[in-house]
Amino acid sequence: MAGLVIGIAGGTGSGKTTVARAIASALPSDRVAAIEYDAYYRDRPDLSDEARSQLNFDHPDSLEGELLVEHLKALRAGQGVDVPIYDFKTHRRRVETHRIEPTPVLIVEGILVFVDRAVRELLDIKIFVDTDADIRIFRRIRRDMEQRGRTFESVREQYYKTVRPMHLQFVEPSKRWADLIIPEGGNNRVALDLILAKLHTVV
Repeated sequence: MAGLVIGIAGGTGSGKTTVARAIASALPSDRVAAIEYDAYYRDRPDLSDEARSQLNFDHPDSLEGELLVEHLKALRAGQGVDVPIYDFKTHRRRVETHRIEPTPVLIVEGILVFVDRAVRELLDIKIFVDTDADIRIFRRIRRDMEQRGRTFESVREQYYKTVRPMHLQFVEPSKRWADLIIPEGGNNRVALDLILAKLHTVV
Protein backbone atom coordinates (compact mmCIF):
# COMPACT_ATOMS: atom_id res chain seq x y z
CA MET A 1 0.00 0.00 0.00
CA ALA A 2 0.99 3.65 -0.35
CA GLY A 3 2.69 4.37 2.96
CA LEU A 4 3.69 8.02 2.59
CA VAL A 5 1.88 10.46 0.30
CA ILE A 6 3.81 13.63 -0.58
CA GLY A 7 1.98 16.57 -2.11
CA ILE A 8 3.97 19.10 -4.13
CA ALA A 9 2.25 22.36 -5.06
CA GLY A 10 3.30 25.77 -6.38
CA GLY A 11 2.63 28.12 -9.24
CA THR A 12 2.95 27.26 -12.91
CA GLY A 13 6.62 26.93 -13.85
CA SER A 14 7.76 27.00 -10.23
CA GLY A 15 9.78 23.79 -10.49
CA LYS A 16 7.30 21.34 -8.96
CA THR A 17 8.07 18.66 -11.51
CA THR A 18 11.81 19.12 -11.00
CA VAL A 19 11.40 18.61 -7.26
CA ALA A 20 9.13 15.60 -7.79
CA ARG A 21 11.62 13.99 -10.18
CA ALA A 22 14.54 14.69 -7.86
CA ILE A 23 12.75 12.93 -5.02
CA ALA A 24 11.65 10.01 -7.21
CA SER A 25 15.09 9.50 -8.78
CA ALA A 26 16.75 9.35 -5.36
CA LEU A 27 14.59 6.40 -4.29
CA PRO A 28 14.49 2.82 -5.66
CA SER A 29 12.14 2.79 -8.66
CA ASP A 30 9.95 0.09 -7.11
CA ARG A 31 9.49 2.13 -3.95
CA VAL A 32 8.04 5.32 -5.40
CA ALA A 33 5.29 6.36 -7.82
CA ALA A 34 4.06 9.75 -8.99
CA ILE A 35 0.73 11.20 -10.03
CA GLU A 36 0.28 14.56 -11.77
CA TYR A 37 -2.94 16.35 -10.89
CA ASP A 38 -2.99 17.71 -14.47
CA ALA A 39 -3.97 14.20 -15.60
CA TYR A 40 -7.34 14.72 -13.91
CA TYR A 41 -8.60 17.59 -16.05
CA ARG A 42 -12.24 16.92 -16.79
CA ASP A 43 -13.03 15.48 -20.19
CA ARG A 44 -15.54 17.70 -22.00
CA PRO A 45 -16.67 15.84 -25.15
CA ASP A 46 -19.82 17.98 -25.15
CA LEU A 47 -17.82 21.05 -26.17
CA SER A 48 -16.29 22.01 -29.51
CA ASP A 49 -12.51 22.19 -29.91
CA GLU A 50 -12.70 25.98 -29.79
CA ALA A 51 -14.87 25.99 -26.66
CA ARG A 52 -12.56 23.55 -24.87
CA SER A 53 -9.51 25.69 -25.66
CA GLN A 54 -11.22 28.63 -23.93
CA LEU A 55 -11.90 26.80 -20.65
CA ASN A 56 -10.32 28.10 -17.45
CA PHE A 57 -7.81 25.32 -16.78
CA ASP A 58 -6.42 27.11 -13.71
CA HIS A 59 -9.66 26.99 -11.70
CA PRO A 60 -10.14 24.10 -9.23
CA ASP A 61 -13.43 23.14 -10.90
CA SER A 62 -11.54 22.20 -14.09
CA LEU A 63 -10.08 19.19 -12.28
CA GLU A 64 -11.86 16.00 -11.26
CA GLY A 65 -10.67 16.13 -7.68
CA GLU A 66 -13.18 13.52 -6.58
CA LEU A 67 -11.52 10.95 -8.86
CA LEU A 68 -8.07 11.78 -7.48
CA VAL A 69 -9.42 11.34 -3.95
CA GLU A 70 -10.87 7.97 -4.94
CA HIS A 71 -7.52 6.91 -6.42
CA LEU A 72 -5.50 8.06 -3.40
CA LYS A 73 -7.78 6.16 -1.03
CA ALA A 74 -7.49 3.03 -3.20
CA LEU A 75 -3.69 3.25 -3.25
CA ARG A 76 -3.61 3.71 0.50
CA ALA A 77 -5.73 0.56 0.77
CA GLY A 78 -3.25 -1.39 -1.37
CA GLN A 79 -5.18 -1.30 -4.65
CA GLY A 80 -3.82 -0.22 -8.04
CA VAL A 81 -5.55 2.53 -10.03
CA ASP A 82 -5.86 3.59 -13.67
CA VAL A 83 -4.84 7.25 -13.91
CA PRO A 84 -6.24 9.24 -16.87
CA ILE A 85 -3.92 10.53 -19.59
CA TYR A 86 -4.79 14.07 -20.66
CA ASP A 87 -3.86 15.42 -24.09
CA PHE A 88 -3.09 19.13 -23.80
CA LYS A 89 -3.15 19.65 -27.56
CA THR A 90 -6.74 18.43 -27.98
CA HIS A 91 -7.90 19.21 -24.41
CA ARG A 92 -9.33 15.71 -24.13
CA ARG A 93 -8.57 12.59 -22.15
CA ARG A 94 -7.09 9.78 -24.16
CA VAL A 95 -8.77 6.39 -24.33
CA GLU A 96 -5.76 4.69 -22.72
CA THR A 97 -4.86 5.12 -19.03
CA HIS A 98 -1.72 4.84 -16.90
CA ARG A 99 -1.61 2.09 -14.30
CA ILE A 100 -0.24 3.03 -10.88
CA GLU A 101 0.39 0.38 -8.23
CA PRO A 102 0.76 1.04 -4.49
CA THR A 103 4.30 1.95 -3.37
CA PRO A 104 5.83 3.01 -0.03
CA VAL A 105 6.11 6.58 -1.33
CA LEU A 106 3.58 8.30 -3.58
CA ILE A 107 4.15 11.80 -4.99
CA VAL A 108 1.15 13.92 -6.01
CA GLU A 109 2.09 17.07 -7.91
CA GLY A 110 0.08 20.01 -9.25
CA ILE A 111 -0.61 23.72 -8.84
CA LEU A 112 -3.92 23.12 -7.03
CA VAL A 113 -3.05 20.07 -4.93
CA PHE A 114 -3.53 21.94 -1.63
CA VAL A 115 -6.72 23.77 -2.65
CA ASP A 116 -9.12 20.82 -2.48
CA ARG A 117 -9.55 19.96 1.19
CA ALA A 118 -10.43 16.32 0.45
CA VAL A 119 -7.16 15.90 -1.48
CA ARG A 120 -5.14 17.87 1.05
CA GLU A 121 -6.26 15.68 3.94
CA LEU A 122 -4.81 12.61 2.21
CA LEU A 123 -1.31 14.11 2.02
CA ASP A 124 1.22 13.22 4.72
CA ILE A 125 3.83 15.80 3.68
CA LYS A 126 2.91 19.02 1.88
CA ILE A 127 5.66 20.88 -0.02
CA PHE A 128 5.13 24.24 -1.71
CA VAL A 129 7.65 25.27 -4.36
CA ASP A 130 7.94 29.07 -4.27
CA THR A 131 9.56 30.74 -7.29
CA ASP A 132 9.49 34.34 -8.53
CA ALA A 133 6.72 35.16 -11.00
CA ASP A 134 9.04 36.34 -13.78
CA ILE A 135 10.94 33.04 -13.77
CA ARG A 136 7.70 31.05 -13.69
CA ILE A 137 6.11 32.81 -16.67
CA PHE A 138 9.18 32.35 -18.88
CA ARG A 139 9.22 28.65 -18.03
CA ARG A 140 5.50 28.47 -18.82
CA ILE A 141 5.96 30.13 -22.20
CA ARG A 142 8.76 27.77 -23.15
CA ARG A 143 6.88 24.65 -22.04
CA ASP A 144 3.60 25.53 -23.75
CA MET A 145 5.28 26.48 -27.03
CA GLU A 146 7.73 23.57 -27.16
CA GLN A 147 5.68 20.76 -25.64
CA ARG A 148 2.05 21.73 -26.24
CA GLY A 149 2.19 23.38 -29.66
CA ARG A 150 0.93 26.74 -28.43
CA THR A 151 1.67 30.15 -29.93
CA PHE A 152 3.21 32.93 -27.89
CA GLU A 153 0.06 35.02 -28.35
CA SER A 154 -2.19 32.27 -26.97
CA VAL A 155 0.09 31.68 -23.98
CA ARG A 156 0.19 35.40 -23.21
CA GLU A 157 -3.59 35.74 -23.49
CA GLN A 158 -4.20 32.76 -21.21
CA TYR A 159 -1.69 34.01 -18.65
CA TYR A 160 -3.40 37.37 -18.19
CA LYS A 161 -6.93 35.98 -18.54
CA THR A 162 -6.78 33.00 -16.17
CA VAL A 163 -3.30 31.86 -15.07
CA ARG A 164 -2.29 34.95 -13.11
CA PRO A 165 -5.74 35.68 -11.58
CA MET A 166 -6.19 32.05 -10.50
CA HIS A 167 -2.68 31.95 -9.05
CA LEU A 168 -3.47 34.96 -6.89
CA GLN A 169 -6.90 33.63 -5.91
CA PHE A 170 -6.12 29.96 -5.28
CA VAL A 171 -2.49 28.86 -5.63
CA GLU A 172 -0.67 31.52 -3.61
CA PRO A 173 -3.11 31.35 -0.65
CA SER A 174 -2.73 27.54 -0.55
CA LYS A 175 0.85 28.08 0.60
CA ARG A 176 -0.47 28.35 4.16
CA TRP A 177 -1.22 24.63 4.14
CA ALA A 178 2.39 23.66 3.35
CA ASP A 179 4.58 21.83 5.85
CA LEU A 180 7.65 22.98 3.95
CA ILE A 181 8.20 25.86 1.50
CA ILE A 182 11.09 25.52 -0.95
CA PRO A 183 12.33 28.77 -2.54
CA GLU A 184 13.66 28.50 -6.11
CA GLY A 185 12.34 25.02 -6.72
CA GLY A 186 14.71 22.36 -7.98
CA ASN A 187 17.72 24.63 -7.56
CA ASN A 188 17.46 24.49 -3.76
CA ARG A 189 19.82 21.60 -3.06
CA VAL A 190 19.78 22.07 0.71
CA ALA A 191 15.99 21.69 0.89
CA LEU A 192 16.03 18.65 -1.39
CA ASP A 193 18.75 16.98 0.68
CA LEU A 194 16.72 17.51 3.86
CA ILE A 195 13.61 15.99 2.27
CA LEU A 196 15.54 12.99 0.96
CA ALA A 197 17.21 12.43 4.31
CA LYS A 198 13.74 12.26 5.88
CA LEU A 199 12.45 9.86 3.23
CA HIS A 200 15.38 7.48 3.58
CA THR A 201 14.39 6.97 7.21
CA VAL A 202 10.97 5.64 6.22
CA VAL A 203 11.66 3.84 2.91
